[in-house]
Amino acid sequence: MENLRPILWLSLAFVLFLMWQAWNQDYGVRPEPPRAVDPTAEETELPPEDVPEAPVADADALDPGAIPEALPEPTRRHVTVRTDLLDLAIDTRGGTLVRADLLEYPVDLGEPSVPVRLFDERVRGYVAQSGLTHDRVADIDAAARAPSHHAEFRVDGDRFEMIEGQDTLRVPMTWTSDDGTVRVTKTFVFQRGTHLFEVEHRIENLGDQPWIGRQYRQLRHGPTPSRASFFLYTFTGAAYFDGRYNKESFESLRDSPIEQRLQGGWISVIEHYFMSAWVPGEDEVNSMYARAVPGAAGTEYLIGLHSEPLTVAPGNAGEFRTRMWVGPKTQAELREIAQGLELTVDYGIFTFLAKPLFWLLRVIHDFVGNWGWSIVFLTILIKLAFFHLSATSYRSMAKMRAVAPKLQALKERYKDDKQRMNTALMELYKKEKINPLGGCLPILVQIPVFIALYWVLLESVELRQAPWWLWIQDLSTRDPYFILPVLMGLTMIIQYKLNPPPMDPIQKKIFMALPVVFTVFFAFFPAGLVLYWFTNNLFSIGQQYVITRKIDAAGGKKD
Repeated sequence: MENLRPILWLSLAFVLFLMWQAWNQDYGVRPEPPRAVDPTAEETELPPEDVPEAPVADADALDPGAIPEALPEPTRRHVTVRTDLLDLAIDTRGGTLVRADLLEYPVDLGEPSVPVRLFDERVRGYVAQSGLTHDRVADIDAAARAPSHHAEFRVDGDRFEMIEGQDTLRVPMTWTSDDGTVRVTKTFVFQRGTHLFEVEHRIENLGDQPWIGRQYRQLRHGPTPSRASFFLYTFTGAAYFDGRYNKESFESLRDSPIEQRLQGGWISVIEHYFMSAWVPGEDEVNSMYARAVPGAAGTEYLIGLHSEPLTVAPGNAGEFRTRMWVGPKTQAELREIAQGLELTVDYGIFTFLAKPLFWLLRVIHDFVGNWGWSIVFLTILIKLAFFHLSATSYRSMAKMRAVAPKLQALKERYKDDKQRMNTALMELYKKEKINPLGGCLPILVQIPVFIALYWVLLESVELRQAPWWLWIQDLSTRDPYFILPVLMGLTMIIQYKLNPPPMDPIQKKIFMALPVVFTVFFAFFPAGLVLYWFTNNLFSIGQQYVITRKIDAAGGKKD
């Protein structure tokens, strides 16, 4: 019995770990409630700090008025773009992506025609902006020579669609300076079969002065949205890669803005299962910034990149290119795009365990073709890996169970003398060759593996809306009929019966209550997690039953 205490404490510790994560997310930094944004509202009141400040090209001739100002926009409209994977809305003001629907990912299985919406200017204030700035030069109106995301572009057509058999879709937008000396063509280039696309800025210098400018790309988001589930920790915020993976909550940027140089790398806004990211070239050097800015609906948050300058001589043309990902956090694709981009699938501190687990899960899936059965087979493999450790634990429990009557007798005999009772217990353990802590080590070793698998099942978009069998049609959401949690609770009751009976009445009540507590707790967990726990319990019961029978049989012969 005594060696069951560590199991109880470790179980409670794991529950407390999950509760701490939930509490930290809820109360660590309290997000502001999202407020609806009117996309048709004039942006002339927006402050200029949402555009990167243009550096000085000529230090002897500063022009303090050169920071681009928001422009009045009487003819603003949205252009729709549809590929085989994306349905987008691009604002003619600045070529800003104001809506992005992921066509292969419905919001819910019950609404297959309603796709997940990533960019959503109206509700979440979540958009992707890009533009150009001209360095400040004496006697030149720098703001008038480069289109920021406030500038109005001309687009021929209101709708662009990738038709059957077409592999590339180009969406050009043009801007010309008021004096006609600079023309910029901004082009979105989409390819079939991928959520990655390019954004090009081609600058034609038609004047008699050099054009010295930079491109910037930024993601803008409103306050952190409320969590979909209290029981499941998910992160929504900014992330970037500067040789190592970093992530920041939006609210933390209010007090701690970030500015640093970045070679290669990337910036992103991540959320559960999905993300957007600007991905520069590997050798490209940018200034990375992340900060809070005033928005039309309150405080909003920016993370962006500002490039090194490009000089275009009079009569010549120059070009900026960059890439953008708008889609799911599919690790295989992200790994091919940029170093560290797959780390946006965040497995936490046990990433070193979670990554090989996910790799193994995917290998199994390639053979069986079903993520539910893949979880079952993965659980079996994990059980086999810990077979001997588990056997040690169950053997110790079985021995404790066999001597339980003797332990109870000692307790009654020395109930008024605790010291003598402990001495007698130690003598009994020594005589029966029982290590009271024998069942602790195997549990300790398996806990990190379980937590790692928890994150794999929670974070992997591959399991989102993946069916298993019969009534389980989405392994990433709770069992709709609570059948799996109830079955899991029954297996916990069977395990309780196989364990040595507690001597202490209070402990006995706690152990009896644990299956009920865990059943209620797991009722709201993703079905994939419950499936893992249920399968693990089933095989644990089989192994423990065989070992217990052998110990009992050996004890009977001995008696």
